[in-house]
Amino acid sequence: MGKTTTAVNLSASLAAAEQKALLVDCDPQGNATTSLGVNKPEIANTLYQGLIQQAVAKDLILDTELEHLKILPAFTNLIGAEVELLNEEGREKLLKKLLEPIVHEYAYILLDCPPSLSLLTVNALTAAEGLLIPLQCEFFALEGLSQLLETFRRVKRHLNPGLRIEGVLLTMFDKRNNLSHQVAEEAQKYLKGLVFQTYIPRNVRLGEAPSFGKPILLYDIASQGAQAYLALAKEIMNHRSSEENA
Repeated sequence: MGKTTTAVNLSASLAAAEQKALLVDCDPQGNATTSLGVNKPEIANTLYQGLIQQAVAKDLILDTELEHLKILPAFTNLIGAEVELLNEEGREKLLKKLLEPIVHEYAYILLDCPPSLSLLTVNALTAAEGLLIPLQCEFFALEGLSQLLETFRRVKRHLNPGLRIEGVLLTMFDKRNNLSHQVAEEAQKYLKGLVFQTYIPRNVRLGEAPSFGKPILLYDIASQGAQAYLALAKEIMNHRSSEENA
């Protein structure tokens, strides 16, 4: 439970706060698309058509059950974009170019990346202003984090100088589990002020919601998972507000 769970439920929570949000599914598995109730085989055009420049972003965006949340969906054909774009000039910036005409229409645009480093991941990091890192409270979590931070530094150096770390989000946190507390302490120690105050708990309802095609706040708003993501959205909005007023 990590990146897609967070992308879906954070975007839904921002939308519930009446912030116009767009979730861009950059993962060929299309799990974020499914999690918002979109039937992938029925979609005529997805992010794939946008990246190969057969469609513009506004023609790819779909409504969701939440008035203020839209999705730019993905399907398995997105795998083909990796191969087709290998020799394309400026291939790392195709997603940025696709989103530029619509970026000012939304308060928040969230990009759900593939689980491994790929051309799609590099495109997302090049298009983004900030990187939100979900960190599972498990044994090897910090080891994987160091690899991601190295990728972040490379993209920032060569492709996106303005890229910043928005924050590190501790997920799958079990307050009864010593390991969860150890990971949290290590993260706070090494990442200083980058760790969000909100922790996402290990929660069965969070795991169930995607199979119903709903974000957690539409599936079970009273659950600990829903309340945690609503708190995270509030924390992010407050942080943006304090930055704008500084």
